[in-house]
Parts: sequence; C-alpha cells; structure tokens
Amino acid sequence: MNNQKVWFVTGASKGLGLSLVKQLLDKGYNVAATSRNVADLENAVGKSESFLPLAVNITDEKSVTDAISQTISLFGKIDVVVNNAGYGLVGGLEELTDAEARANFDVNVFGSLNVIRAAMPHLREQKSGHIFNISSIGGFTGNFPGFGIYCATKFAVQGFTESLAAEIKSFGVKATIVSPGYFRTNFLAADSLAVPKHEIQAYKEVREVQAAHQHDIDGKQAGDPEKGVAAIITVAEAAEAPMHLFLGQDAYDIAYKKMDDVKHDLETWKELSTSTGF
Repeated sequence: MNNQKVWFVTGASKGLGLSLVKQLLDKGYNVAATSRNVADLENAVGKSESFLPLAVNITDEKSVTDAISQTISLFGKIDVVVNNAGYGLVGGLEELTDAEARANFDVNVFGSLNVIRAAMPHLREQKSGHIFNISSIGGFTGNFPGFGIYCATKFAVQGFTESLAAEIKSFGVKATIVSPGYFRTNFLAADSLAVPKHEIQAYKEVREVQAAHQHDIDGKQAGDPEKGVAAIITVAEAAEAPMHLFLGQDAYDIAYKKMDDVKHDLETWKELSTSTGF
C-alpha cells in the first residue's frame, strides 16, 4: 500500500467526513480536509504534519481553487478527492421556497462541481487519481416523501459522476458514486438537517417523515460510519473501482427494490414504449 497518497476531503468536521479523515491519518496518508471553520477541524482531528485543515466555502470558486493550490504546495500532489460536503433538507416540494431549494443545490451539487473543476487539471496532468462523490440511496430512488429536493441534488450527483467517469477514463482517473443508507452520524441533527420555513400541515406524509427523521431515526441508524469509511478506503486502494458503491444493507435492499420497480414498468408497458418509431 502506498501510504503517502494525498487525500482531499470536503465537509470533514463531522459525520462520515470526520471519520474518514481520522482513519486516513491513522493509516499514514497525507490529508487535506475542508470545513467552513478551521477551528472545528483542528478541535475534531488534532494537529499532525500529515494533516492540512482548510477553511473553505465550497460554493465560492476562488475559495476552492485556493484550497487545492495549498494542498499541492504542501504535499506536492492530490491522489484522491472526496466530495463529502453537503446537508440534508426536508420539506414538500410545494412548501420549500425557491431560495431553500437553490441553497441545497448550491452546496450539494455546485459545490462538488467547483471541487472537480479545480482538481481535474492536476489529476489529468499526473494521469492518475480517483474522485469519490458522496451521494445517498436518496440519489438512486426518490421514494421518500419530504426529501424531493435533497434527492434531486443527489440524483444530480449520480448523473454528473457517471458522465465524469466517461470523460476522465482516458486520463487514468477514476470516479465512484458512494450511496450510503442510514449511518449513525449527526446528519439528522438540527445543524445538519434543514426544515421548511413555511410548513403546510395538509402534507401528512411529509410531516410524518420529518418527525421520524428528527426524533425517531436520529441516533438509531443501523450503519456504522467507521465501517462505511473503511469501505471507501478499500475501494480507493483497489485496482478496479466500482462506479456505484452502495453502503449498508438498507441501501443494498432499496437499490434492488428500485431496479425491480423499473423492470416492472418497462415490461408492463413494453408494447407501448417500443411502438413509437417511424
């Protein structure tokens, strides 16, 4: 194993990002990690010669470009990029304002694109590298009332990562979509899960899902974040990387349910679907 690989991880002051950074440092990797606040990172991780904490606003292109440059100046290269920064948003499509929806896209989608644009010239030049985009099982199926916008951001991540993988393959750079199910992180805590400013009580299913995520599921998730990030490290070291990495028994089962549903619709409506040619 080449323990001198350099990892660049966004959204690293808590959750899966923090677990990942700690495991990487334990294994002897060099790690640059971003958060909106450097103090949060330093308090959570501690200080080390192998660790570069960076204050970054991933929605600001210059902030991202500067962070990539600082990483390369200190460590000489970047081998693995992990787009982990993001936040959850609950609320029905009718309830959420344009501003609330766009803010979620700005961080979860356009923030990751800022990182990809800044990192790719270096990965292209060195003809190696691996980009992990952290999506969600909610980026593979949107069947979660109240999570339409969040799911839409993660569907976008899945779509552009598939295209990215095809675009960068000839440069020797890989891309993997990570789709976790429920992991026991602080993703559902109040500071990570945004709720609508104007709730519409008529949406019974949305309110039930919102209450369940805020009060019942938080702290009882089945997924162990330490095992989840260990799986990502294993994939980063593998000669052949998967395009889709589902994490958790729940994610595995839900993915198959979606695929079965799509197959059912394809076959049920096959005659009509295939009848539209000249």
